[in-house]
Amino acid sequence: MTTTSSDGLRATVVLAGLHGHGRSHLAAVEALSRRSGIRLAGVCDPVPPSAEDAARLRDVVVTTRLDDLLDEVRPDVTIICTPIHTHAELARQALARGSHLLLEKPPTPTYDDFEALLADVDASGLTCQVGFQSLGSPAVDRIRELVRSGAVGEVVGIGAEGAWVRERAYYDRGRWAGRRSLDGVPVVDGVLTNPLAHSVSAALRIDGSETPDAVRDVAVELYRAHDIEADDTSCLRLRTRRGTVITVAATLCATRTHEPVVTVHGTRGRIALAYKRGEVRVRTDDRAEEVQVSTHPPVPLLENLVAHLHDPSVELLVPLRSTAGFMRVLDAVRCAPDPTPIPPEHWTAHGSGPAERRVVHGVDEAVTEAARRLRLFSELGVPWAAGAMSTVSAGEELGS
Repeated sequence: MTTTSSDGLRATVVLAGLHGHGRSHLAAVEALSRRSGIRLAGVCDPVPPSAEDAARLRDVVVTTRLDDLLDEVRPDVTIICTPIHTHAELARQALARGSHLLLEKPPTPTYDDFEALLADVDASGLTCQVGFQSLGSPAVDRIRELVRSGAVGEVVGIGAEGAWVRERAYYDRGRWAGRRSLDGVPVVDGVLTNPLAHSVSAALRIDGSETPDAVRDVAVELYRAHDIEADDTSCLRLRTRRGTVITVAATLCATRTHEPVVTVHGTRGRIALAYKRGEVRVRTDDRAEEVQVSTHPPVPLLENLVAHLHDPSVELLVPLRSTAGFMRVLDAVRCAPDPTPIPPEHWTAHGSGPAERRVVHGVDEAVTEAARRLRLFSELGVPWAAGAMSTVSAGEELGS
């Protein structure tokens, strides 16, 4: 991973999507502006800024429409952090005005949309970075080095686990939240494709399986405890062209929020990545009591994008093309049958109103076991997880 100092970097930036996760992008731009020439020039959102945000934004252009903002500012970089199904159209508006992109994940809600956007980016000659911040850490490259060196023997498989808590307010944040489609347009706002999509993308990168043809047989199990359309508790298992088995298990109905972990299981040990911290833990069978721990702080994706624009020898960390493998997985989720409702006897509601959260009985342990044993929930004998598997085999058309 090639890096550069941010001191000499200069760029004007606009942000589409101020509220929700957009606030983290606002904070990131503000932090970079204190140590570089990267400057926030404008924001747009159909919902007006709060009084607090308005004070922070008093020196920038604020609009309700991205096209108006782009016409007034003509930024170097546009950050798009809007509902999933709006990504492609807003990205094209920015490209048409000569702006590079930092596009939130998932880049689009279908693989066909992804291919069309990729063609537009290539034709424009501009650059698009995708917001998989988990791939901004050198930790992933470190794990790949360890695997190549045989540190844990031959790779048996890769297991990823994510167990978080989300309240009803999370699904009330917009009409699109928790939907598989909206007004006939795919959205695919499920646990595997949005909040814990980082686990999928990190596993694919560790395996070197990010190209369109790298993802083969995909088995998906989708469940939901909340009163939503999309999945909140799910798992998948796929086989890559390299022969690696990857299993990802995730829930938003845990008893508490756990650190997401991606683990490489080898014949002589395992390597675990806690990607939010950039922490790598190596345990080998011959030294089972000793754990080697190293931490690799992430590079902000906006900083990396601007550094790449200044100096193309700086490797872009998450170019749009590199998310093709992830998009194949997303399309398998999209094409799977609707999530199976988890019967009420298998979950408990805590709190009320916007603070209500639902806890699926035994899901914390099921997520961990699925990632450890590379099994699907239904194969673990979980009582709420019978008969919900959908399989897409190699060679089947996912984009239909």
